[in-house]
Amino acid sequence: MMPYKLATLLYCFSERGEVLLMERAQEPNLGLWSPCGGKLHTDIGESPYACACREAQEELGLVLSPSDLHLTGLASEHGYQGQSHWLMFLFEVKRRLQVLPPAHREGRFQFFPREALPGLKIPQTDRERIWPWFWEHRGGFFAAHCHCHPDGRNEWTLEETRGGHEG
Repeated sequence: MMPYKLATLLYCFSERGEVLLMERAQEPNLGLWSPCGGKLHTDIGESPYACACREAQEELGLVLSPSDLHLTGLASEHGYQGQSHWLMFLFEVKRRLQVLPPAHREGRFQFFPREALPGLKIPQTDRERIWPWFWEHRGGFFAAHCHCHPDGRNEWTLEETRGGHEG
């Protein structure tokens, strides 16, 4: 039986509206650019908002409270890379970043304009649906499920959608 992992992703932006991405130094997604974040401490019953705040402090040096976050999306992935199931909470950090966070063991950071994303090495599921739906629902909300097939095909279902605004 595959483990079910719970995680938060933090979508942070600079004053100029560029998105902060981390080039991952570890699996999953080694060598790929993705939003920072991390796994919920399920052993202590940590909430997704508490996890997002903890990860912001650990990875970005940002002290946030739940009111600094907007839950833009909920994405579940069935059998990602044939290794596990994921349930991911996609939070936009409302506060804009003034400086680039320093690199740490998880990876290094860089700001990118939105139009640079298609040219970056990013996870397949992010490229296919998660980023397009994030932009479309920014300020709103979406819930999506991805059935990741062993042959590399991903089958997507948009389960809930509430209009956002292009930011």
